[in-house]
Amino acid sequence: MNHDTDVHTIAPELPAMFDGMKLAAVATVLYILVRCLNLKSPTAAPDLIYQDTPLNRFLLKSCPQLTKEYIPPLLWGKSGHLQTALYGKLGRVSSPHPCGVRKFLPMQDGATSTFDLFEPLAEHKTGGDITMVICPGIGNHSEKHYIRTFVDYSQREGYRCAVLNHLGALPNIELTSPRMFTYGCTWEFSAMVGYIKKAYPQTQLIVIGFSLGGNIVCKFLGENRNNQERVLCSVSVCQGYSALRAQETFLQWDQCRRFYNFLMADNMKKIILSHRDSLFGGTSSKRIDADLSRLYTSTSIMQIDDNIMRKFHGHSSLKEYYEKESCVHYIHNVNVPLLLVNSADDPLVHDSLLTIPRTLAEKKQNVVFALTLHGGHLGFFEGAVLFPQPLTWMDKVIVGYANAMCQWDKQKPPCQKSATGSPPQAEGGCAEEKA
Repeated sequence: MNHDTDVHTIAPELPAMFDGMKLAAVATVLYILVRCLNLKSPTAAPDLIYQDTPLNRFLLKSCPQLTKEYIPPLLWGKSGHLQTALYGKLGRVSSPHPCGVRKFLPMQDGATSTFDLFEPLAEHKTGGDITMVICPGIGNHSEKHYIRTFVDYSQREGYRCAVLNHLGALPNIELTSPRMFTYGCTWEFSAMVGYIKKAYPQTQLIVIGFSLGGNIVCKFLGENRNNQERVLCSVSVCQGYSALRAQETFLQWDQCRRFYNFLMADNMKKIILSHRDSLFGGTSSKRIDADLSRLYTSTSIMQIDDNIMRKFHGHSSLKEYYEKESCVHYIHNVNVPLLLVNSADDPLVHDSLLTIPRTLAEKKQNVVFALTLHGGHLGFFEGAVLFPQPLTWMDKVIVGYANAMCQWDKQKPPCQKSATGSPPQAEGGCAEEKA
């Protein structure tokens, strides 16, 4: 009897103990999820740095996306990693298929640049002829989902779109010279812009760059003042401004940056190897074996840049390559209205790099720097709880900014319109008229 009594006394405590362990496990998982997903992080409007000018006041009034709260999807949108991963894996949700025409441009060195041209699907609100010239991110092209989504949206808003296909990025287009795209080479983008200016002599340009493309377009505008002619404005999203400064942060494990570096290097290997014959066919067998051996063992973008990419333009060192191809040395020469957009939780762009756009916006009247709390790298998804919307905050803010700049240009006096590419005048009126 005593034995039975002991059994009945202990048995009820065992389930209670297991229930407690289950609750502790659930609590631990929930805590980790809350921390990893940043669920307690607030939502806010972008942090804006700009100078108080009539143009900027008009911009903030006409482009509400810059001043309103950006709200990412509730369950995962506050994680920069998940925003970046979803962009990298899917690009966009339910992306459309805009119809365009592919153009081929022979370059002086024997390379063949390509871009896709998409005509507007509606009349622009101002009635003007406006072309967006777009430079995608690293290894990207017009067929990427995020580019297709943005182009379709822009077409419906009345914009013609020209999208550069980075040299070597399209899998079905062979290289015609031993060279592919690099971090800051502006040759192909310049050729595309030149074509648009000749084919559409009445059109005005809006210059847009995503990630690496942001570096290219800012360098393009700043390296030659003539490149700013007929440019209404420019937008750069999620670029890092200085490859030389960024290389140190890419070797750190903070925010898993070293892991992203490895993934990007792996993708670059695939692109390079897909054009192995074109890139290495003209060199000696020993040179090919040495280059390919270093390529196969590379685990970072910097190693690939040092062993392969810098040699396309004859740079003597990795430092020289990064110095000459980074827009940080040219961007201060850009005098057209310029919107620089970054996200504070972008795992690819370290916070230390953001001192560059901050300082620029504090010094130059034509620059606005917008920093969101969330968005990751080219993510910026919006949505209620779980499922994101097809259009992102990024898509809306670029088109909203472009619309505002087009409207501002339309209402300017004729003498100011002829000065596109010079610093925006602070007040209305013309110096020639006052004289």
